Amino acid sequence: MGKISPVSAKYIVHTNIQIEGVVDRPDIIGAVFGQTEGLLGADLELRELQRSGRIGRIEVNTDVKTGKTAGVITIPSSLDKSETAIIAAAMETIQRIGPCNAKVRCEKIEDVRISKRTYVIDRAKELLRTLTEDILPDSQEITEEVEKSVRMMGISEYGKDKLPAGPSIDDSEEILIVEGRADVLNLLKHGFKNSVAMNGTSVPKTIIELCSTKVVTVFVDGDRGGDLIIRELAGVAEIDFVVKAPDGKEVEEITKKEIHKALRGKVTAEQAKMDLKDSGPKKNSYIKKPVFQQRERQPYQKRAPVRQSKESLTVDKKKKFKELLDDLVGTRGAYILDPSMNILGKVPATELPTTIRSLKGIYAIVFDGAVTKDLTGLAERANVRVIIGMDSKIKPTETRVMIMTSSSF
Repeated sequence: MGKISPVSAKYIVHTNIQIEGVVDRPDIIGAVFGQTEGLLGADLELRELQRSGRIGRIEVNTDVKTGKTAGVITIPSSLDKSETAIIAAAMETIQRIGPCNAKVRCEKIEDVRISKRTYVIDRAKELLRTLTEDILPDSQEITEEVEKSVRMMGISEYGKDKLPAGPSIDDSEEILIVEGRADVLNLLKHGFKNSVAMNGTSVPKTIIELCSTKVVTVFVDGDRGGDLIIRELAGVAEIDFVVKAPDGKEVEEITKKEIHKALRGKVTAEQAKMDLKDSGPKKNSYIKKPVFQQRERQPYQKRAPVRQSKESLTVDKKKKFKELLDDLVGTRGAYILDPSMNILGKVPATELPTTIRSLKGIYAIVFDGAVTKDLTGLAERANVRVIIGMDSKIKPTETRVMIMTSSSF
């Protein structure tokens, strides 16, 4: 009799029944057909709908507890949603089943197509994810994987000391000297094939020989260990340029963008030696320096053009400096200005040394921090005329650069 199943139906009516007694399944089926007969007219007669296949097999599941029967009536329907809702509402008119009072309530009408659609979407997502991740890598992934393999195969052992190196050491006029094998691998990964590793802090003979025939750039980590290697190399070999990774980072972990940025900011070996000299011994010997040495320096400082910038500071310039300094409070940033008082850029205060070395034409620096000897030393060599900070750790007479602080305004 039932020509459709829940699988082929569009809707399924779920109805709960509560019966004050014990009845059998045929009693419930009989009540469904009997008490709805003639209620909805000939077009929605349940028996006729079932014969034509528009209503499927009515399923009844019951459970008897403490003399009462509870269960669920499930009716699959291929009618439209309005007609299905009418059939569902008609179920609630049933008041007796067999000799017992009953209460029937439609809980929901399930749209089978929505359930199927949801399943299709979820399954399609799962299949697409599997296809993308495990089966068909895109062309970019294939290219990157092949290039990476080629670069990794490019590392070799160079010279009598068998140092880790890229494949282009002999062919390149310029080479990069790094600390270890991992640094060479990272540079190879990003396309730099002319690097060679020292494999320790002591300088191998192979490195010394290379320094005598090649244009050498030393690329070290951005920490104190990198400074030690620069000093060691500069003492025994002829190096040309020095590059440091960003502060606190190692060459083996920096990105391609960071590598290019660091190389653009390279300084000469002479400049690097002076920077190390300024940042090293002065810190340790400043307190121990005899008084007569300080007095001997005074004539030189008095002859230097210390006051030249002060004479040229107009009211408008001072006002501009104060506005910029107020704007930087709490930011740990720095403004770089040209002689026309135009802002060349804004950088973190920690990058001031690199900026001063690499940028020409700096007239003034305004920054959120304390003015130090190291900073003024770099500024003097770059012909910076004015430095404005929140406070200062040196006296104005100790530098040719004009120093101003927040208290100056």
